[in-house]
Amino acid sequence: MTLALDSAAQDLLFREARTAHAFTDEAVTDEQVRAIYDLVKYAPTAFNQSPLRIVLVRSPEARERLVQHLAESNQAKTAAAPLVAILATDHEFHEELPRLLPHFPQVKDLFFSERPAREQAGSFNAALQMGYFIIGVRAAGLAAGPMTGYDAEAIDKEFFPDGDHSVLAVVNIGKPGENAWKPRNPRLEYDEVVTTV
Repeated sequence: MTLALDSAAQDLLFREARTAHAFTDEAVTDEQVRAIYDLVKYAPTAFNQSPLRIVLVRSPEARERLVQHLAESNQAKTAAAPLVAILATDHEFHEELPRLLPHFPQVKDLFFSERPAREQAGSFNAALQMGYFIIGVRAAGLAAGPMTGYDAEAIDKEFFPDGDHSVLAVVNIGKPGENAWKPRNPRLEYDEVVTTV
């Protein structure tokens, strides 16, 4: 069966796309990031919740504050990336649910009045949104280098001192540079993953 996306789009989003480890110095504009968000905001989450928050790290001072909390292997590439985004979960996302789910506004208190329920649902749905965001970066003709090698507690204290947000990933964004890619790792085949009952 043929997919609705043409082969070039499939390659751009999946087959040829990889995690980038090096970037050119071409800037990533606010307009590009807005276009990415305006595309991926329509992707599905449970109860239409939107717990993902994105902090664009642009200033040299903020970059220094972030880089010191990354694993050593991630520091140089993050310091040199055209744009770095901190993706985080907002654990107070439920406050927006009456607006985002107007036909069921009581969901805010019915399911999410307790912090543990918000943390679990928020982390899961923000992770979904993080995946959509990375695909959106690729759709913009850019490359993403998501990383989880960092001191999460330190980043939360540095960038989210309110205690209501938790970092999910740090993502370097830009045009892929020289030697940006490592060899593609294998993937499981269809029959190893899919069963029919």
